[in-house]
Amino acid sequence: MSRQKEKQKLALQGGLKAVTQVEGRGRPKIGVEEFMSIAHRFGLSSQARKKIKAVLRGEEMDEGPFLANYYSGLKESKTQSFERLAREIFKVRYSIGVSSGTGALHAAFVAVGVGPGTEVICPAIGFFATAAAVVQSKGIPVFCDVDESLAMDPAKIETLITERTVALAPTHVMGSVCNMRAIMKVAHEHNLMVVEDCAQSCGGRYEGRYVGTFGDFGCFSISAYKTVGGGEGGLVLTNKKRLWERANQVIECGGLWRPNRFAPPRYKGELFCGTNYRMSELEAAVDVIQLRKMATAAKRFRQVKRRIVERLKTYREIIPQKLNDPDGEVGYFLRFYPQTVELGRKIARALSAEGIECVTRGKKAPPDWHLYSYMYPVTLKSGATQDNCPFDCPLYRRRGGKVNYARGDCPVADDLFDRMITVPLNQWLSARDCRNIAEGINKVLAAYCSQDACAAWWL
Repeated sequence: MSRQKEKQKLALQGGLKAVTQVEGRGRPKIGVEEFMSIAHRFGLSSQARKKIKAVLRGEEMDEGPFLANYYSGLKESKTQSFERLAREIFKVRYSIGVSSGTGALHAAFVAVGVGPGTEVICPAIGFFATAAAVVQSKGIPVFCDVDESLAMDPAKIETLITERTVALAPTHVMGSVCNMRAIMKVAHEHNLMVVEDCAQSCGGRYEGRYVGTFGDFGCFSISAYKTVGGGEGGLVLTNKKRLWERANQVIECGGLWRPNRFAPPRYKGELFCGTNYRMSELEAAVDVIQLRKMATAAKRFRQVKRRIVERLKTYREIIPQKLNDPDGEVGYFLRFYPQTVELGRKIARALSAEGIECVTRGKKAPPDWHLYSYMYPVTLKSGATQDNCPFDCPLYRRRGGKVNYARGDCPVADDLFDRMITVPLNQWLSARDCRNIAEGINKVLAAYCSQDACAAWWL
């Protein structure tokens, strides 16, 4: 047979292969330049970057890394490592690394059944993202007043429950922890789901258990804005397989989480349209380290706060923030409530003059999305489209739903938010630093208040 005929004969029939080798050799899609960009973002000096670059030039990178959770080429991707570590630390069955705390909340609310015609009871104090995630899920936030812990007041929940209520969303506010025993009691009595917003108190404990492990879901912001996290990330925890699967379908509509990605539904309701809140590998690489540091960071914050408050005297005109678990809070803020707004202004000015960082709002302060009445995208009931969903949803109206928001709906929150004084605390403060801060606070309070051994204690 001629060579020409041999070439034309199919390889399957014993002919010559058309391609026996590939001469072209590409460069890594993600290589040295990208790594150097990360080094620059870390703030390394130009001299250090030159040394790193010289080392990298000698490395054989092949095709370069695949920086995604799935098909990463690693035995365990960084996202999977992050999720495994979360399960081990929090002692839960299921965890999902996500792109943000808001994404975690949205996925959790959809998973527990929030949708058109439903309501979720949210705290009057806590970042706007909690209520926003309810609206994004097509539900209606109903705000519950707080007590002196600044968290949802369990005694005020029941009056807000209607046939439309599907979930409670207790928020562990700014380093403190909610009264989860009382909140879970109400939830169980009324057969309600619980989505814990732990964004501001990662590492906090209540009665020996980590926050985020009491409700049906625990949602965290693992980000640069919080005590744990390096950039933009989040975490979802649950002990229930079906809820984990539903949250996954929201987080990753593409179905890569499923054993067989393109298979038909394994059971009714398994598949529905979601979005993409996947955590990136670069984020996970940082946050798996951050999560390992969570417990020790929380311990340092608690130690600093305790060193300060144990030296503070008690004053008739001062009420310290109520602590639902003094040994469990993260404690990166010291908060207290002067008797009046005017007294608070005087104290804040004097503390600042003493070199103690602090802040108080007063009644003429600018809007703050940590207080319900300023959460304008919710309180103005402005939907993204002309049908004004979900606020004017026919399903909501048909079930008797009607919601209006106004300052004064939660009077305790209004009052405490205006009056409170907040002293930020740094986990790295020394024992001497703590003593100086405590002495400075006592000095100021003694000048404006009446010392009283019978007044409210700080712990």
